[in-house]
Amino acid sequence: MRVLYANHTSRISGGERALLDLLAGLPGSVRALVACPRGPLAQAVGALGIPVAAVAEADASLRLDPWHTPRGIAQLLRAGLALRRLSRRYGAQLIHANSIRTGLMAVVSARLGGPPVVVNLHDCLPPTRITNMVKHILSSDASVLIANSHYTAASFASPTSSTTPVTIYNPFDLGRFNPGLVDRNEARTKLGMRTTTLALGVIAQITPWKGQADAIRCAALLRQTSPDLRLLLVGDVKFSSKATRYDNRAYARSLRALVEDLNLQDTVQFLGEREDVPQVMRALDIVLVPSWEEPFGRTVIEAMAMETPVVATEVGGPSEVITNGVDGVLLPPQQPQRWAAAVGDLLANPSRRAEMGRRGRATVAKSFSREAHVARVLDAYQGLLSFHLN
Repeated sequence: MRVLYANHTSRISGGERALLDLLAGLPGSVRALVACPRGPLAQAVGALGIPVAAVAEADASLRLDPWHTPRGIAQLLRAGLALRRLSRRYGAQLIHANSIRTGLMAVVSARLGGPPVVVNLHDCLPPTRITNMVKHILSSDASVLIANSHYTAASFASPTSSTTPVTIYNPFDLGRFNPGLVDRNEARTKLGMRTTTLALGVIAQITPWKGQADAIRCAALLRQTSPDLRLLLVGDVKFSSKATRYDNRAYARSLRALVEDLNLQDTVQFLGEREDVPQVMRALDIVLVPSWEEPFGRTVIEAMAMETPVVATEVGGPSEVITNGVDGVLLPPQQPQRWAAAVGDLLANPSRRAEMGRRGRATVAKSFSREAHVARVLDAYQGLLSFHLN
């Protein structure tokens, strides 16, 4: 089986990490080629021994704009033509598009005679005229839609759609996220923490919907009774082009201003992008996922795998993973006072945190293995190819 995997950007976020896990787990029967721009993703794919074809980055805006919309359409058409040429040259039997934008490129290729398309849905789109159009195009022209959660699938489902999304949860490397491989005291020492420090963390790209501002406000409330509290913000601005929904660089600046306004300079640390995420998670007492919504929540399953308790938004994928109060805590987003109360209760009960951590690892070890993910994706491929052969 020859599969062309395509991604519109080479910057690595949750969707790209899921793609890398899929590629790493493919059997020898699948011949993979990855089409993406030059950059970190291309380098990571190359490190797996998989060939990469460099393509132009596609940052077409999903907002109506008199200048950017026509430019974006032209960009997608050019990218679709490039994918068609590449798929023909490689002899690809299908294109696996790893994002919504890449999906639009791939369906252009399919309409021009390219191979059938599988689109991985890692995001939920806001309800606008242009995003409704995008959903209609993907649901009509893609042969398979793979959603990373039932929540994401529901956001794309429509009674008029010809393609119904199938949910296949993202994989992750359970071997890498293994608490037995990380000495907790050593990890805390490297981050400058004392044994008495109560450590919280948000591990996410810097963007408003990830809720870092709410985490800072939560920390301000908790510090009133826990002066040795620490909040670590891990991550950086991933997307900052004019096509991006939010002004993420302005948001990053506003977070630092908020820390100063609340006099939390000794409490909040901005750690930027990190490659030692398992070690950071092991050092924390609680991982916070205060997103306004979370299509899947990769950080949730990674923290649970590290036996670190998770307090997460109840909107989206986390509610499909966490049993509230058993292997994690679910809360409505954008309510810092309520989050401070729940987090404070958990910080005051170390034995409950430890039990929650153990149950969390058991949950994700059972349901989110890389092998199970790859098997389900390959089943989708086989079903698609069998249909087209018949």
